[in-house]
Amino acid sequence: MLAITGGGTGGHLCIVRSLAQELQNRGLDLLYIGSTSGQDKAWFENSPLFKQCFFLNTTGVVNKGFFKKIHALYKQLRCTQTARGLLKKHHIKALISVGGFSAGPGSFAGILSKIPLYIHEQNAVQGALNKLIAPYAKCIFSSFKGTEENPKRIYTPYPIQNSFFESARIRTQVQSILFLGGSQGARAINEFAILCARKLLKRGLKVIHQCGKLDYERVASVYQGLGILEQVDLFAFDLQLVEKMRQADICVSRAGASSVWELCANNLPTLFVPYPFAAKNHQYYNALEFANEGLAQIVEQSHLHPDHLFHFIEWLETPKQGGLEIAKVSQSLRQKVSSDGARQIVDRILEQIQP
Repeated sequence: MLAITGGGTGGHLCIVRSLAQELQNRGLDLLYIGSTSGQDKAWFENSPLFKQCFFLNTTGVVNKGFFKKIHALYKQLRCTQTARGLLKKHHIKALISVGGFSAGPGSFAGILSKIPLYIHEQNAVQGALNKLIAPYAKCIFSSFKGTEENPKRIYTPYPIQNSFFESARIRTQVQSILFLGGSQGARAINEFAILCARKLLKRGLKVIHQCGKLDYERVASVYQGLGILEQVDLFAFDLQLVEKMRQADICVSRAGASSVWELCANNLPTLFVPYPFAAKNHQYYNALEFANEGLAQIVEQSHLHPDHLFHFIEWLETPKQGGLEIAKVSQSLRQKVSSDGARQIVDRILEQIQP
């Protein structure tokens, strides 16, 4: 049996799901170790991907005051002993850590138990936990070119659900725009969408806006006051978000690792607005690789203004050989990503642990 640990947020949990699906397809039994905090239980408490799931009482350590940090560290250490017992009881042959505070006890337990450890680093900047446990890992899988050099690092495509590839298309014109505020809402992007919406509609563009559950009533009320609620495809959250992506020609989004690669897999040109309080500003660096290759643009939240969006549209509508810039960007996004990221990672792990 193999174990996967980590989570807390959707980005980490997407990796858990992708790797678990691939391992299950290979006929392997899996154990999951997550946390009672964050989104872990909502994703996997009753998941058929795992033989058993365990959710330990842990919380995040970074970005906390001294006393709260000490308390969080104490929880991590206490749960490490629990995790060590779980790994031993279930005869775990290898452990995959995807990072996040949920991964702490399982990762430390694996190291103490001398179980082969494999790390998936989602972001362009290495996370605090991954940096700590990296010396003990057999391999560190990453998809960003700019990540720190390490002889154990192996570059693979980012594990992405097939649905993002299946609904992908090459964009050839700008007719619709998707604002992604996240499942909980990103107020800055929601405000930006509101500021831009009337002008976009006057241009004949379709506006699709995911505003998040926490901000839905307020945003709907503002659109109603502007007299355009019926013209905007406004929704709080949609499990079939990939269908909204399929409808869109361009996107405005945060730059979490899973988001940037899913948008890439969908060939959807994007204006990224990195979350400014992300650890080590990692969202900015996630988007930077795409911007440096001419596949996206970035605007920092503190400088966000409707002009940035309209300049982005103008850039995409610039004539190029045989078409517009948007077609070139969309086609290049298709070439940058591959659908076999999870397979490549699992292949490498199984090569090392199976005789």
